[in-house]
Amino acid sequence: MSTIPSNSSTTGTSSSSTSNVSSALSNTMTQADFLKLMTAQLQAQDPTNPVDNSQFVSQMAQFSQLSSTQQLDTDLQTLSSNITSALQTSQVLSSSNLVNRQVMVPSTTMTFDGSDSMKGAVNVTAASNVTVQVLDGSGNVVRTLPLGAQNAGLSQFTWDGKDDSGNTVADGSYTLKATAGTSSLDTYVAGTVTGVGYGGSSLGTYLQVSGVGGVSLSQVAQIL
Repeated sequence: MSTIPSNSSTTGTSSSSTSNVSSALSNTMTQADFLKLMTAQLQAQDPTNPVDNSQFVSQMAQFSQLSSTQQLDTDLQTLSSNITSALQTSQVLSSSNLVNRQVMVPSTTMTFDGSDSMKGAVNVTAASNVTVQVLDGSGNVVRTLPLGAQNAGLSQFTWDGKDDSGNTVADGSYTLKATAGTSSLDTYVAGTVTGVGYGGSSLGTYLQVSGVGGVSLSQVAQIL
């Protein structure tokens, strides 16, 4: 005569199945995934010792809570995306007021048009004597501008487009080199904003600056 196996092994299988469902519910899952797990659990249960209905009710409650949390997260992400998009649009529109204005932006070069003087600046990190050199395309120093003692901060200078002998140099691009003793300093140049755009999440809002090119809005040091 055949005997029915002991309930201990079957109960262990049932408990393990319930634990697996609970674990799965703690991770991201779809309603279809949940129904598959429920079906598998029903098929695997011992007919002589079925899973307590309260366990299914508990699992359904967990899934309902998880589903609500997932929907809330999706709604928040959508809201965040919409707010970010609106802020980006607002920033681009407000930045359009800078068109035809001059701004001071980071640059190691100046573009001389052959006649007009150019403005630049040096980021002085500590009070010191500052010197700015203007170099041509071959690396030769054409003009040395001693700014003297400067306090920490952005110190402006003007280059009239002439060399150390007082002769006007040819139009073109010139390199700036600023020093304080043996330390190199960052240089900036002034240019007119000719356009505003959005360069994606990595760049954000940018300005098209004459003589420099595209510059991130966050890099603008001064509005002149």
